[in-house]
Amino acid sequence: MLTFNNRTALVTGAGRGIGKAIAETLAKQGVTVICVSKSAESCGAVAASINASGGKAKALAVDVANGTAVAEACENLLKEFPAIDILVNNAGITRDGLLFRMSETDWSDVITTNLTSCFHWTKHLARPMTRARWGRIVNMASVSGVMGNAGQANYSAAKAGMIGLTKTLAKEFASRNITVNAVAPGFIKTDMTTEFVNQPEIAAKVLEAVPLKRFGEAADIANMTAYLCSEEAGYITGQVFAVDGGMAM
Repeated sequence: MLTFNNRTALVTGAGRGIGKAIAETLAKQGVTVICVSKSAESCGAVAASINASGGKAKALAVDVANGTAVAEACENLLKEFPAIDILVNNAGITRDGLLFRMSETDWSDVITTNLTSCFHWTKHLARPMTRARWGRIVNMASVSGVMGNAGQANYSAAKAGMIGLTKTLAKEFASRNITVNAVAPGFIKTDMTTEFVNQPEIAAKVLEAVPLKRFGEAADIANMTAYLCSEEAGYITGQVFAVDGGMAM
């Protein structure tokens, strides 16, 4: 067991996939988890499952791409909780396509949802962390943001932006005992990767770039994230941890 001292965490994109796994993993460690998703149904189901298993969770339906809605949600949460100790910026979408075929909407939607949302959540929730002189922020980047990936100019740019944001905020918040790190998943089995994971020929081609020759599980990302949110990770900040089977070596 990792050490958490009655902490409260907010996880965006917690309705499915990696976000769901992170929320469940933190809850098993005794953390109270606020599960955020655009869909009230999906985050509600995750929160209900956590509560039924003996954990503590609250569902919160918010469109993370809407800065006004995020600000209002944070204001209400900080009336209910003294502070949100842990913030995991995980929400993300893809709108893949080669640059010449990519619409401006596909570009802006991905940048807003994946990157700008981190700005809004962090701006509103980090100030109480500074007053408490304790906090953990984990941004979910991607190996696409480290290496680039053809057909993902928007997604790669957003994830690379998250890495730059992570390193900058780590320096800004360090004096207040707030750590800021990023996790960069590789090919993880989730709803977003089903299209090629379940097609043997495509999967085999993808795995040529993975030294471990297998896809990762959402639990692999959740375990790394939980560690970075714990007391044990107090001397780690401004780092990017690739959980990718060796792709980005």
